[in-house]
Amino acid sequence: MDPSSLIWIFFIFMFFYPQVLFRYKLLQRYKFIKNFETSRKARAIVMIHRQEQLALFGIPFYRFINIEDSEEILRAIRMTPGDMPIDLILHTPGGLVLASEQIATALKEHKAKTTVIIPHYAMSGGSLIALSADEIIMDKNAVMGPVDPQVGQYPAASIISAINTKYVDELDDETLILGDISRKAIDQVKEFVYDILKDKLGEEKAKNLSETLSSGKWTHDYPLTIKKLKELGVEVTTDVPKEVYELFDLYRQPVNQRPSVQYVPVPYKGGFKDEKSKGKPKR
Repeated sequence: MDPSSLIWIFFIFMFFYPQVLFRYKLLQRYKFIKNFETSRKARAIVMIHRQEQLALFGIPFYRFINIEDSEEILRAIRMTPGDMPIDLILHTPGGLVLASEQIATALKEHKAKTTVIIPHYAMSGGSLIALSADEIIMDKNAVMGPVDPQVGQYPAASIISAINTKYVDELDDETLILGDISRKAIDQVKEFVYDILKDKLGEEKAKNLSETLSSGKWTHDYPLTIKKLKELGVEVTTDVPKEVYELFDLYRQPVNQRPSVQYVPVPYKGGFKDEKSKGKPKR
């Protein structure tokens, strides 16, 4: 075989191998979902946004909540009988407000119990979705986040704050337009959060919580821990099914050969015995 043929084989391999590997992982994920549904007796929907390697030479791309996600989740909910519970496993940095609100509305309107399971984090639009569910289950170290809207690359609340420090005649038209959009965006998100919470928390608590979460009180990446959520009046439990953690092994795709985090990937039971003894850690 001549060298040019080897080069072509190499390029073909580099092109198809990531795709074959990705398809294999998809099959494993579908198998997990089916087993999870059987154990929980509920429709399982998974929305996990992590870095994926699929393109040529393993170039990674990043995911967030978009219209395609809302289309797929709404389709899954439509295919679910009204008397069947829904479990949504959620791991996301957030995304489009429109897509998040569509998913949240569909979950709220589902007749049977809806549960959002957060093993690590659900920020921004992910928090919006979680608030619409009948039950939120979080890992004890997981977090949610504020739902204040972002306009362009800046928080809407910060744009308004900056405008309020100046006279109108000092501002150009574009800045004034951004300010108008920001005010409308905050009011719209506040109204939506109130609507999805008023039946669950009551009108007064829903009004206060919608104001707190959407008005820009904190930075957009401020971590709302379980303790903080409970202080705000959001009911959260911590009994995350152990299978959910196993699911994340099917999404682990390091982008290089030098991972920044390493450990012996097995669960330990008990502690280490004294060096003088011959005991070994139990696994």
